[in-house]
Amino acid sequence: MSVSTTTHLNLPGTAREALGFYGDVFGGEVDLTTYAQVGMSQDAPGADHVVFGRVTAPSGFSIMAYDIPGRDERLTGRTERRDGMTVTDQPFFVSVRVDTLDEAQRYWDVLAEDASVIEPLAASAWSAGFGMLTDRFGVTWSVDVTSAPAT
Repeated sequence: MSVSTTTHLNLPGTAREALGFYGDVFGGEVDLTTYAQVGMSQDAPGADHVVFGRVTAPSGFSIMAYDIPGRDERLTGRTERRDGMTVTDQPFFVSVRVDTLDEAQRYWDVLAEDASVIEPLAASAWSAGFGMLTDRFGVTWSVDVTSAPAT
């Protein structure tokens, strides 16, 4: 059993650039998945933006980032579901990635106590389980089952 957390940056259209920069700084490999790669129409505005991005380096450095859908203005600290998508303008949330859905469910059930669920833990286009909530302390968590990045 393995649990990892990493800082997940929520950026207003600059995730690709930021991850490239961090990859250069820390000597890491950049993996990117766009909204189009997980089902958004290629012609939709923002389809080429990053929905999942990660830098991993041999040193152990790791950071994730995505482009907030439809967001290019200053961040104000809200997270909500809109038009079937999770939209957040918080500058970061904690991402917990585990190997199995059972593990994800176990962490989810405890974190969800007295929390505000943004997106229930369920299968998604990219994972056997993904969910997002803001816990009773105001911390937003993303819980998901690890999967290979789309190519």
